[in-house]
Amino acid sequence: QFVESGGGLVHSGGSLRLSCAASGSDFSIYIMGWYRQAPGKRRELVAAIRYIGNTYYDDSVKGRFTISRDNTKNTVALQMNSLKPEDTAVYYCNRGGFGVLPLPSWGPGTQVTVFS
Repeated sequence: QFVESGGGLVHSGGSLRLSCAASGSDFSIYIMGWYRQAPGKRRELVAAIRYIGNTYYDDSVKGRFTISRDNTKNTVALQMNSLKPEDTAVYYCNRGGFGVLPLPSWGPGTQVTVFS
């Protein structure tokens, strides 16, 4: 189970830091990902991190977003800098990335709105 927080309304060029709290004893072995879904679009993976720290970023966020995790606290974060209006979406965390599919149960997500 995942609970996201940290979204909000921000001006273009601004920053936000999203957090995800995960329950379950298997967190430390999960590959964790941040996904987003914009209105009328499919949910997409934007960043992922292995339990040992290897990361993946979609080209659209590379150089602007940074994913991190704390296996002792079962949390994963997404630092988002230089935000653009096209980053506007609901953001979710879940297992996934590096060829691993997400779990079927999703959290409520957190809304990120970037205005120009």
